This record gives sequence, C-alpha cells and structure tokens, in this order.
Amino acid sequence: MKKTHIASAALTAASALFFSANAATVAEGVNTVGSVSMQIAAHGETLAANFYVPKGCSEGNKCPAVVVSHPWGGVKEQTSGYYAQALSRKGFVTVAFDASHYGMSTGEPRDFESPESRVEDIRSAVSWLANRPEVDASRIGSLGICAGGGYALHEVQSDPRVKAVAAVSAYDIGAAARDGIDGGVGAQDGPLVRELDGAPMTLENRRALLENSAASFTNHAAGTPFERISLLPENAEDLAKADAFTQEAASYYLTSRGRHPNAKNRVVTASLALHQTYQPFSFLSTIAPRPVLLIAGEKAQTLRFSRSAFNAAAEPKELVVVPNAHHFDLYDKPEFTIPIIEKLTQFFTAALTANSGVQAK
Repeated sequence: MKKTHIASAALTAASALFFSANAATVAEGVNTVGSVSMQIAAHGETLAANFYVPKGCSEGNKCPAVVVSHPWGGVKEQTSGYYAQALSRKGFVTVAFDASHYGMSTGEPRDFESPESRVEDIRSAVSWLANRPEVDASRIGSLGICAGGGYALHEVQSDPRVKAVAAVSAYDIGAAARDGIDGGVGAQDGPLVRELDGAPMTLENRRALLENSAASFTNHAAGTPFERISLLPENAEDLAKADAFTQEAASYYLTSRGRHPNAKNRVVTASLALHQTYQPFSFLSTIAPRPVLLIAGEKAQTLRFSRSAFNAAAEPKELVVVPNAHHFDLYDKPEFTIPIIEKLTQFFTAALTANSGVQAK
C-alpha cells in the first residue's frame, strides 16, 4: 500500500487527418498535434478519436497502449488529449476519444451523460486498440480524468484485457449526485451538486428528480425534445455567485485555457437520474492483481473520491496526493502535470512490461 506525494507504420484510413503543429490553444488543436483522426465502432455508435502513435511503433514492433477518457461534458481535444499526447511522447500508443453523445461522436440525444454508455465507450476503445497493428494487445492500460477516471476504474473491473488503470482527479459521479462533491454537504441544484444549504440530497428531492426525469423520457418518446441546461453558468454575475468548484471549472472550460467549440457546456437533465444509483467503486478489489494508481490534488474538493477508491481497491495500489493542487490544476498546469506525466510513465511502463523497440523516456 502506498500513499505518496509528488512535487505507425502506415495508418490505413484514407480519410485520416493529421493535425497542424501550428496550433497554440485547445480550440486550435494544441493537444491534437501528432495525432490522426480515427473512428471507433461502439455499441451501435461511432466514436470520433484522436490516435497518437510514437515513432517506431508498427506491426513489426508492437508497443504498449493507453486508452484516455475525458471528463463529464468534455471532449477529446481538452485534458484527455493533453495526457494522450504527453504519454505518446513517452513511448505509448494512445487514443483519446469523444464519448458517445458528445463532440464529434454519434449518439442521440446529444449531451446525455449515461454512465453505462461511458463505460461501454471505454470497452469499445480497448477493443479497437487491441486490433491495431501497432499495439501489443497484451499490454493495454486505461487512464481517465475526472468523471472519466471514475468510468475507467469501473470498466477495468470487468475487462481483464486492461492490465493497469490510473485516474487523475477522479470523480465519482454517483456519489457526487447523492452526497455532494464534498460528501454530505451538498444539495442537488441542476446538473452539478453544489454546496448550497449544507445538507445532502434528501429522499424527497431524489424522488422528485426521478419523477421529473421519468416524465421527460416518456414525453421524449412521444416527440418532445429533452430539456438541456448549462453545466456551468456562462453569465458573469451568476458565476460570481457560484461555489469555488464551479468557478474553478469555469476557469478551464469557459476560457481560452480549455474552451473548445465541441464542448457545449450542456447536459440533458433527464440523464441526471442515471447518476443516482451509479456506484463505480463497488468491485474495485477485483481489479487485483492488476495495479491501480490514483492521483489527486491536496486541495481538491474531489480528493475524497480518490481516497474512497484507494480504500476500496486491493493491492497493488497507490494514491498520489499532489501538494497545493486543486482539482482542475491537474488538467493542464505544467507545474503539476509534468511530474504527474512522469509518474504515469513509470506506472504504465512497470505495469505493461514486455520487450519493446520503443522505450518510455
């Protein structure tokens, strides 16, 4: 048990798109440089993906690979692309993809946050990677950021093809919906659980949420569009009144730091009901003997989710707490992400062991 601190050969798709190295921002594609646009078949949907292949990886020299999953409401060009790009530069084949219902992937309704679909998206990405000629199918790992971390931890419990799993700023979307981000100090207020009245979601409020969502599903079947609301307040006045977590999220998603036109900052309200019974950490102990790595900020409101996952997992496992870091600091801030990337490189190199012509640097 460890708790630590840390200061291809030819791609055959004729339509593959190489992204410009001149990009300077997330919106311009800075995190997609070096990748190729691909498509992944997934439970009846098509996932848009960015595929990163280090030099030297080929059918004759297969390399280890990592699937990278994005946060709730995010897209592949944001923080998941940041980590996929960084790990590819360390010698891993990586893929970052838009979850179904988001970005350039298919899936109706749009902006629908279904834990079941998110987990199956990851499983489909693993299947796709396992069939790539550049990839050693016996050496596949999984990484998720924020809610993507919770989904990655869940998927690996029933997928022995994944030999190691890591989560950065893990977010348990079920626990957050039920108990608040801080754990028992929040209330359900629209799409996010925000610290409002010091009380967890009451049984009465939960029943109301489920009834409203059920009515939305019934009405949608009769042709009524689903209601969508903003994940984050876009009005400056409303944002100024928001809690610290929401303001920190806005500093990434609603500014040039992380804004991307494919991330719409919306959620179908009916999908919130699907979070109420979601428990991604219930069988974490079954991942063993495959290793689990959790990385979270010391000052993150979400640190409790990483601690919960750590406590639920069996050995080998490690929790890395990053000093002075908040949740969204770990998305892209170099003073925090550079040592995190080194830690992830060490973790996946050790876990995905085999002779390879491409060495992690």
